[in-house]
Amino acid sequence: MTNKKIAFVGGTGPEGIGLALRMATVGHEIMIGSRTDERGKEVAERILSDVPEAKVDGGSNKAAVVGADVVFLTFPYAGQEETLSILADDLKDVVICNVVAPLNFVKGVGAVAQSVPGNSAAEEAALALPNSRVVSAFQNMSAEKLMELDKPVESDVLVCGDDREAKELVIELANQIDGVRGLDGGALSNSRYVEMLTSLLINLNRLHKTQTSIRVVGL
Repeated sequence: MTNKKIAFVGGTGPEGIGLALRMATVGHEIMIGSRTDERGKEVAERILSDVPEAKVDGGSNKAAVVGADVVFLTFPYAGQEETLSILADDLKDVVICNVVAPLNFVKGVGAVAQSVPGNSAAEEAALALPNSRVVSAFQNMSAEKLMELDKPVESDVLVCGDDREAKELVIELANQIDGVRGLDGGALSNSRYVEMLTSLLINLNRLHKTQTSIRVVGL
């Protein structure tokens, strides 16, 4: 795979940072986006300190996506509608990897999968970005494990989407993370099941004081 320019919208949270670190280690050019230039640049500096050879910069979300080959959406579900309405015109023909998992946190219960009118965050993103190539992936991956760059990440990544070439590209990116296997998860409509599984994994982590992920056997 030739190196890509990869932007992380809302890339200052743990999942965005973890994925950006892993993509930087294999030579991709990284752009960290945030609501403010300052925060984006701050996280870019952090990545550079961990991966000195990284090609990385940071700024606003709008600046980050300029010229990107792939854009990862790594912000909370609550911000999806507003963020995509602002960026839609900048994301035409771009491969979008939606990492959003709609969750609520209920006292005494833990993480609960949030009901989404569009059935999944990824399907809503596709409606908001009709001229983009939307797939979903990485919702079930531990941010903590991603940041441990000296260790492989033992995980499968289910990639859901209706654009075959976009899905294959994101599967290739997943396979570049040490220990990870990218798998075709079928249509974008299957993303709802992958997103919902995130709440179970979070609750297992709290119960067992660990960081879980998924493996699919038989494939």
